[in-house]
Amino acid sequence: MTAKPPVDDVGDENLHVERPKRSAAGLAGIRHGLRPVLQQAGVARGVRTLRLVNQQRGFDCPGCAWPESDKPHLAEFCENGAKAVAEESTVRRVGAEFFAAHPVSELANRSDHWLGQQGRLTEPVLREAGDDHYRPVSWDHAFGIVADVLAAMETPDQAVFYTSGRTSNEAAFLYQLFARRLGTNNLPDCSNMCHESSGAALSETLGVGKGSVSLTDITDHAELIVIVGQNPGTNHPRMLTALEQAKRRGARIVAVNPLPEAGLIRFRNPQRVSGILGRGTPLADLFLQIRLAGDLAFFQSVNRLLVESGDVDHEFIRAHTAGFDDVAALWRDLDWADVGEATGLTRDEIDAFAAEVRRARSVIVCWAMGLTQHRQAVPTIREIVNFLLLRGNIGRRGAGVCPVRGHSNVQGDRTMGIWEKPPAAFLDALGAEFGFDPPRDHGYDTVGAIRAMRDGAVQVFMALGGNFAAATPDSAVTSAALRQVPLTIHVSTKLNRSHALAGRRSLILPCLGRTEIDLRASGEQFVTVEDSMSVVHSSRGALPPASPALRSEVAIVCGLARRVLGLGDPTPWEALAADYATVRDRISRVVPGFEDFEQRVARPGGFVLPHPPRDELRFPTTSGKALFTANPVEVLRVPPGRLLLQTVRSHDQFNTTIYGMDDRYRGIHGGRRVVFVNADDLLELGIPDASVVDVVSEWADGDRRAPGFRVVAYPTARGCAAGYFPEMNVLVPLDHTAEVSGTPASKSVVIRLETTG
Repeated sequence: MTAKPPVDDVGDENLHVERPKRSAAGLAGIRHGLRPVLQQAGVARGVRTLRLVNQQRGFDCPGCAWPESDKPHLAEFCENGAKAVAEESTVRRVGAEFFAAHPVSELANRSDHWLGQQGRLTEPVLREAGDDHYRPVSWDHAFGIVADVLAAMETPDQAVFYTSGRTSNEAAFLYQLFARRLGTNNLPDCSNMCHESSGAALSETLGVGKGSVSLTDITDHAELIVIVGQNPGTNHPRMLTALEQAKRRGARIVAVNPLPEAGLIRFRNPQRVSGILGRGTPLADLFLQIRLAGDLAFFQSVNRLLVESGDVDHEFIRAHTAGFDDVAALWRDLDWADVGEATGLTRDEIDAFAAEVRRARSVIVCWAMGLTQHRQAVPTIREIVNFLLLRGNIGRRGAGVCPVRGHSNVQGDRTMGIWEKPPAAFLDALGAEFGFDPPRDHGYDTVGAIRAMRDGAVQVFMALGGNFAAATPDSAVTSAALRQVPLTIHVSTKLNRSHALAGRRSLILPCLGRTEIDLRASGEQFVTVEDSMSVVHSSRGALPPASPALRSEVAIVCGLARRVLGLGDPTPWEALAADYATVRDRISRVVPGFEDFEQRVARPGGFVLPHPPRDELRFPTTSGKALFTANPVEVLRVPPGRLLLQTVRSHDQFNTTIYGMDDRYRGIHGGRRVVFVNADDLLELGIPDASVVDVVSEWADGDRRAPGFRVVAYPTARGCAAGYFPEMNVLVPLDHTAEVSGTPASKSVVIRLETTG
């Protein structure tokens, strides 16, 4: 029997803390994954849905972008994947009665967890200016409102079109086409807040802004796998299975992180008897507990050691790279005292890692937002490329760069042209295919869009998926900016915080989810996605839609485009909405690597996009070679009495979706307002464990405060602290961003703790 949605918003009143776990998954993972499915979808509906997750004739998990093997397991999902399916396949509904009973002013004070637990949206709703309630509206009327406001703009650049990483390739391609037919490149997306730093660094150094490895490189060939600033056990749990396969054949694994994470200590694979009844598999052979923002100094010190000992591939460097001599000179001048201060590691620990590298012929470096959300994120990732180039670990089997993406199609959205800085070649191909001249001026990224809304330069903000208000930094500024936009439009499956912090007028347009059948005029449709390793594959739902009023993202974009651009626009929006094969046909002529799209994606497992450094050892950079880059170390010195904070996810969440109030791997139950601090740091600060504090970040424009957090003594690196986002986003100002990429630097925020008792 399914459970009803919560009536009360319990907050942290039941918060209690236990010892952190030393292993991940196992029988507890099965239990915690299946429970929400049974509670929200029921036995029959839940089982029917789970058996199709990540299967070749099923649907792509709405969660992370970790790839599937050629022969997926019968249960090819993790605990958090099951929770994601439960969220979407729930039988709970949010309709007119709900909105009549709950004014927006009330919803704005509800937790993210409570909002998400209410259920699926069922019909378009509108909140008029001055009204405190959303009220049902027809699709035609909703589209008419958008068309009228867009028509009244002075310039197309007063509109912003945001995209979540769950959007399919087909919907993303049409969305960017709509925006550019309107006349703007204001296409920020969630990449701006996560792996933008990876794309910037890899494009400059290797010529391709994506990872260069395959799943089999990890499972079958790598001799050393280095995992930096990433917590696979929570954020990409199926990666643990791949790491276990690598470990069982003899690969070595090194974890570099300020926090010890249960998934990298020991993995109890729920698909194995030994994982359920036994102790599982130890994963990390070496754990380097680095200080926040110390990764650049760490990799630079290792590069110096390799060069000094001569353990580099001179032939590879001569044939395939440029800039080595200048960078080697910088490494020789590296100050070991600065390295120790920046990293918190001993020379023996760094030497031990260098010894692991020397023994390995093939090395993969994996990373996630623990690297990308720092001020020096781009230089750090460039330095990782330097590290791999030194020993020829690019373009070799079992070696390369592996930025592990978060949302399931965030990489595909960028491939489809969701970018505020599109390359000229893409715009030329798009214009030739659809017979128009796309705009060439760069648009707003996510931070730029918030600034523009704050400054009154935006008349319309549209979000295709996502929870913009909760995902972005500087929460108070972002909320105020959103609320003053004349019209906001949110295409969503479920209620979230952005709907309660919306513009003066606001529309919510409900869409189909991944799990649902998409039936159009030409028959049942499928969509496609691109995973973290550039594999493009199909996704088709199996459940009846949550409401007959739902439309697919493709149908919403096409319907809105026709209404806004008018009957005179030559783009065949109706035909594109009726048959997604026609969309893929257009993509095949615009986006490189998608030739014969329809035929290739019909193959089991889909197809792999080209990657010249991996496939041909060819580097499409300005010099035609991979580039060594000079990345001077800037030691981030924290004043006395202060700590360096990073934001993290709990195990019961995916991005801004809060599945529950526990983080059992870290020992947190029944709450989220906690700040993790090393016990020795608490002793020095004179703050007892379990105290309630305000967390305050200090900036030139004034302090930012997150009140009422419980201190948890935790084995994080000395001088460092951690807390959950989105609760801690209020502490990160808009201007605190990564160099080059503009990504919010949420992993390096100087804070002080103020006791409140």
